[in-house]
Amino acid sequence: MLGLKLPTDPRWVNIVEKNIEDILTDHAYCEQKATSTAISLIVSFPEYTELVQEMVALVKEEISHFKMVHDKILENGWTLGRDRKDDYVVQLLKFFPKGGSRTTQLVHRLLYAALIEARSCERFRLLSEELEDKELAEFYRKLMVSEANHYTMFLGFARQYGDRKEVDKKWNDLLDYEAEIMKNLSKSETIHG
Repeated sequence: MLGLKLPTDPRWVNIVEKNIEDILTDHAYCEQKATSTAISLIVSFPEYTELVQEMVALVKEEISHFKMVHDKILENGWTLGRDRKDDYVVQLLKFFPKGGSRTTQLVHRLLYAALIEARSCERFRLLSEELEDKELAEFYRKLMVSEANHYTMFLGFARQYGDRKEVDKKWNDLLDYEAEIMKNLSKSETIHG
């Protein structure tokens, strides 16, 4: 359903299990960045009324997810750690060239967002199925459903605002590129890395 070309190495869950505090901190920042992305799309493309309406709803949802993850951190007696660079996203953002028309820029940002949400969904599914901590596994199962909805929403908007054939080609090319990135990841206690 997600279209990802390379699944996460299942051994990634073993790394996560040994570093729950780190994964929760990384996850909290992912939710904060998702909130920022939605706000940025509103600021950058205010003329797309339907997109703005959906992004307002997304801001509320993502910040509530941040709070949920932050509450998990506090429940364990930890504090939110410092944000770290997300190598996955840094590498992903190198795919599309800078510039182009406003529509092209919008489509590229929507495709990036769709892919990040798809990978998050895939990772959350893995955590929901493989974590020994059943309460945490259930927590990730619930979040997985949201991520799937976000992925389809972003991809749908890209197809709505761009030329469908061109968008689908870019999407497939981006999926191939992401698969290459993933060959060198799945080795750290981060949501995407």
